[in-house]
Amino acid sequence: MATTMVACLAAACSDPTIIGSSEDTIDDQDITASSEAQESSTPPTTNAVSSEKIVWSPCLDDPAGKSECGQLAVPFDYDDPNVGSFTLFLTRLPATDGANKIGSMLVNPGGPGFGGSSVAKDAQYYFSSELLDRFDIIGWDPRGTGKSTPAINCIDQYDEYFGIDSTPETPDEKQAIIDASQKLNDECVKRSGKILPYISTQATARDMDSIRKALGEEKITYFGFSYGSELGATWATMFPKTVRAAVLDGASDPNATSLDQGLAQAKGFEKQLDAFLSSCSKRVSCAFHSNGDAAAALDELIIEIDKAPIVVEANRTPVTQGVMYTALAQAMYSDSLWPQLERALADAVDGDGAGLLGLYDEYYQRNPGGTYGNELEAFLAISCLDDPGPTSVAAVDEQIPVFIKAAKRFGASFAYGYSCALWPVPPVKRLEITGKGAGPIIVIGTTGDPATPIESSRKAAKALEGGVFLTVTAEQHTGYGLNPCVVSTVDRYLIDLKVPPANKVCS
Repeated sequence: MATTMVACLAAACSDPTIIGSSEDTIDDQDITASSEAQESSTPPTTNAVSSEKIVWSPCLDDPAGKSECGQLAVPFDYDDPNVGSFTLFLTRLPATDGANKIGSMLVNPGGPGFGGSSVAKDAQYYFSSELLDRFDIIGWDPRGTGKSTPAINCIDQYDEYFGIDSTPETPDEKQAIIDASQKLNDECVKRSGKILPYISTQATARDMDSIRKALGEEKITYFGFSYGSELGATWATMFPKTVRAAVLDGASDPNATSLDQGLAQAKGFEKQLDAFLSSCSKRVSCAFHSNGDAAAALDELIIEIDKAPIVVEANRTPVTQGVMYTALAQAMYSDSLWPQLERALADAVDGDGAGLLGLYDEYYQRNPGGTYGNELEAFLAISCLDDPGPTSVAAVDEQIPVFIKAAKRFGASFAYGYSCALWPVPPVKRLEITGKGAGPIIVIGTTGDPATPIESSRKAAKALEGGVFLTVTAEQHTGYGLNPCVVSTVDRYLIDLKVPPANKVCS
């Protein structure tokens, strides 16, 4: 979606590879704090042990009774602790082989805006048994997200913001996107204005060091998926001496401009869509085979939906071009979703848009009762604070032809992103990512990753002083867990600190 779906695509909001909502709001519009002032110009100090400890107790939402939950207070602004504080929500899955435990491994699933506490509770679905034996798996909901408080909360329903036409052909359609972007921003200020200046990735990296100190560990291990790679690279740059080992799976170029990053991702999704259409055209069994020309059939369907959106159910958005592009994007994260997309497209040709609406709902994490978490709002607030890109409607408009030329279908959906251009909070000063002094860090890229294209992941590895690039051959966003080679390679590094050869390929 042009107002924020595009940005979510850019940061890869989908969940990582799986192996084998907060109701707290702030009705305060104080957004006058200088975001740039939050980030100290000098390296933050690190202490081996913190006086504050995390008190762990059984998680109430874990029927198995294996995970533990805790909280940790951290300041809004580390340079001015009196401004206020967040209470971070954490979950720990203790190592199953306590006698041979190495230490704690912090984990982040991506976003930004996605909580990480559930990853620890469900760690058996993300990580190998070897890692579960040797590490306490610790996930936390970063400041402003999930069950951490206060949490970003801007809107209750998404359809009016994200169901609109994302590829406008008229001035009125373009203005509708701008108006939706502005309204969403206004709601964020109204409900969560007080904390908007304090939720940057750099601030969350400082929280990671607070967690480390509260755990009483001099060095700590980290595993980040998708945006979690950006967070991990930021942490490794800010606190290199505290890094025991780190894996960044599905990384983007940390030092790219917003335009270059957006173009790379638009091309990445377009490439995967072409692969899907080619596969479908070659298989008579594909539900959207279309006599061997699925690409032409899709282009025709896009035009028809633009003319006449498909109504699916009362009080919901019809299937517009915005809904359709979101559905297409959702299915590009993994080829395991392609059969679902095939059927959804075939049904849409027959006038049934339920399948496309279902993929759209999956993308935006819509709950069965029609409610939403705060992932999208937090994503927007964090992304605009980290790197707003163009800072005016006119500046966004200048880039539109570049996106459309770069990606035939997805380009327009990426181009009309106005939310950050209209965002009212000044951004933080960008940090050059180097990882200097952090030691070897594994960066994983998959050959068919649409959200963090492999070329971008390679650049992430090169940006890090100790970056070691690992290629996984797959049509998938993120690579750990996809085959024994990548699992073994990563596990040996995390457990034994055995660094793989540069540019190893796991097929």
